[in-house]
Order: sequence, then C-alpha cells, then structure tokens
Amino acid sequence: MNKPIRKAILPVAGLGTRFLPATKAVPKEMLTIVDRPIIQYVVDEARAAGIEHIVFVTGRNKQVIEDHFDMAYELEDTLKARNKTAALELLEKHRPVPGSTSFTRQQAPLGLGHAIWCARDIIGNEPFAILLPDVIIKSEVSCLAQMVGIYEKAGGNIIAVEEVPEDQTHNYGIVELAGEIGKNAHKITNMVEKPAPGTAPSNLMITGRYILQPEIFDLLSNQDKGAGGEIQLTDSMLAMMKTQPFASLKFEGRSYDCGNKAGFLSANIAFGMDDPKLARELVPFLEEMLRRPMAAE
Repeated sequence: MNKPIRKAILPVAGLGTRFLPATKAVPKEMLTIVDRPIIQYVVDEARAAGIEHIVFVTGRNKQVIEDHFDMAYELEDTLKARNKTAALELLEKHRPVPGSTSFTRQQAPLGLGHAIWCARDIIGNEPFAILLPDVIIKSEVSCLAQMVGIYEKAGGNIIAVEEVPEDQTHNYGIVELAGEIGKNAHKITNMVEKPAPGTAPSNLMITGRYILQPEIFDLLSNQDKGAGGEIQLTDSMLAMMKTQPFASLKFEGRSYDCGNKAGFLSANIAFGMDDPKLARELVPFLEEMLRRPMAAE
C-alpha cells in the first residue's frame, strides 16, 4: 500500500519583482483574487485533497503570510461585539487548526530545489506534495485531489500537466510521455526545461503541482547549481527518474499563472464571474472594454 500524502510544501520566499511596487511591502502571495489572497486559494486546494500539514518555506518580509493563517484577536473580538456572525465564520473557516502549519526560512534565493530542501526535516521520510503558490487552479475537484487519486493507484511520483500551444512550449518545462497508466495519466520518460522552438517532446507543460517521494531530498542535498545559477528541482527529478517511476496527470480544470500580470488579472475575472452579483456588474463593463480600441504597444 502506498503511504498517504499528508504534508505539502508551499515555497513562498520569492521577491515578486514583476509586481513592484505593489510587492515592495506586501508579499505577492497576499495579492488578492477577488476577496482572497492568492495563497489562500492554494491552501484551500491542498486541504481539499486531504493534506493535514502545510509547510511554508518563507523569506524576509513574509511575516504577514503567517499572520494571515493565525487568529486576529482584535478583529475577531470586534466582529463578535458587532454581531458580524457571517464575517467571523468566514475567518474561522479559513484558519488552519493548531499545529497543522509550519514555517521555515529559505535564507538565500538559491532556487526552487533549495526551497524544497529547506523543508526536509519537517517532511521527514514520507511522500509529500508541492504546490507552487504563483499558480492557482480553477476546477470542480481540487487539482491535487485528482493527483492523489492517481497516486493511490500507481504510487511513485506524480506531476500535473496541461496543454499549451505548440508555439509556446519553449516558455515552459515540457514532459515526454510513454504508456497510459490511468485516465489522463501517462508514464513520464523525460522532462525538458524550455526546449528550443520545434524540439519539444509534447505540448504538455508542468503546471506547478507535484507529488514526490522523500528520496528527492538526498538528491537535492548534492545537487549542483543549474540554470540561472540556482538549485533546480527539475534536475533532481530527472536524476530520481532513473530509479523511480514518474507519471503525469492532465488534470481537469484551468490554471492561472498569477506570477504575471495577465494571469493575475485573468484569474480575478474568472473567479469574479463565479459570483452572480459580481458577474452582473462585470459583464457590462467587460463588454464596454472590448468595444474600445486596444492600446498601442
């Protein structure tokens, strides 16, 4: 029987330079999609998949993330005094139970692989999930829950993927696949980071959701710096692929890369349209905007 996926790592130490000056004092993970910070959507996805413990790998000036998942005594007391029951219940709904979160520092920006390695002692010797907080996924069933379903049948290591246009594959990490192992799931034989145009082994990009075995930590401990002078998670996954099976899941849903402005704005519109009241106000505005000439580059 495969060990259950109980823990997840969320690397949140990035500087968010693409959103300056907004992220000078506010972590990019705390920018809001409609009425929730980006990080809350990712945590909700993990919890919907049965994750019991979330490890946040943080950096300087990220204290507000820890505060967000803590009690706010003054605010909650004020809400109680004013009988704001709905608002109080909303805060309680999104607050993790005591002991279900950990925070550890990545003291230098040495790459995603290094950020994951920083959580090694908290994860221990068990399989775990990674959710990149720049990416939020809109789906009926949590993307990670879909991955856990494949993991429970196949074991090993699972990576979420989705299709991208052929002429954009050079912008992403792309997987090479072999035989099918389940619905929308295939064996991975290779991963190529940003392949040259026309050389991609498929049009399936790595989305930012992983289930990995703990042996990855030993590989990361000895991993040389790769692209960008950083310790790359992909390099260690390729090394582990020699001894362990990897599978892809083409999940049902859509991802939004909130690490760039277009993806962030698209996510706000997509999630905003889920609220009927907001949608009634948004649709006329969007129709008006679409009638305007596009701004010159």
